[in-house]
Amino acid sequence: MEILVTIPLDEAGQKRLAAAAPGHTLHFVEKAAVTPADLERVQAVLGNLADPAQLRWCKQLRWLQLDSAGTDGYCAPGLLPGDAVLTNATGAFGACIAEWLLVALLSLWRRLPEYAENQRACRWKRLGPVRTLAGSTVLVIGFGDLGRSFAERAHLLGARVLAVRRRPGEKPDWLEGLGGTERLEEWLPQADAVALCLPENASTRHMLNAERIALLKKDAVVLNAGRGSAVDTDALCRALYGRCIAGAALDVTDPEPLPPEHPLWHAPNTILTPHVSGLLTQPGNYEKALAICEENLCRFLAGRPLLNRVDKATGYVG
Repeated sequence: MEILVTIPLDEAGQKRLAAAAPGHTLHFVEKAAVTPADLERVQAVLGNLADPAQLRWCKQLRWLQLDSAGTDGYCAPGLLPGDAVLTNATGAFGACIAEWLLVALLSLWRRLPEYAENQRACRWKRLGPVRTLAGSTVLVIGFGDLGRSFAERAHLLGARVLAVRRRPGEKPDWLEGLGGTERLEEWLPQADAVALCLPENASTRHMLNAERIALLKKDAVVLNAGRGSAVDTDALCRALYGRCIAGAALDVTDPEPLPPEHPLWHAPNTILTPHVSGLLTQPGNYEKALAICEENLCRFLAGRPLLNRVDKATGYVG
């Protein structure tokens, strides 16, 4: 079997995957260098492509293993061959991104962006009261690997945590409430912080729209480490500039990359990072993603069920 590997692996990682597929041919190619000929000859691809549209060249493809948790673009109707299986790297990034959310939230509540401005101006000035997670209410929208990882950490620091998920499920004892999107209008006005941990698909677009942003308290903050499309960017900008909410921390934006002239760059009390909260190059993330790919490669070649199988109709695992 011919297998294309685009995951940016070190030599040890390449040897691990080769050892998991004895008798099969693995082609290690940087995703930017992948050609139509590379894709036409392979039955499996391990790793993301530079552009999901390149899948149209995969005439023999039986399995695509992404090195990301996001499936953006890979589930477009008709793109993957009908019987091809899609899997992702869910489980590799949740803990790392949850730490970004936690740092961002505490930075906003401890007024670190404002103190950074004072530092640049050589201004020694106390800004007044700060907030703590203890006793606060945090609403997590999206309760997969990422959402749950952040929710657990917020709870351990004393927050009352509510969570919204796509499908019903058993509520952990430590979680204050778990419900579907129909609970948003009830829970948004209670939230001191709202954390979006959603993938990109039709059902999540503008989950936090103008009407729902208007339900937030004036001292609430918005965090987004899922996908930028989950938030109505124009409505968020209006709320920030109008001081209708207290601030935002965004690792993802819509559009992305954010154009230099976009007003979000200069929005009051806003933290922006360029989609770096869960990079594959982070050592812990790399090892987890490689382990998922290695296990799935063994399973695929043995004809066993694969981990993290994605429903191509929804973009979600399972």
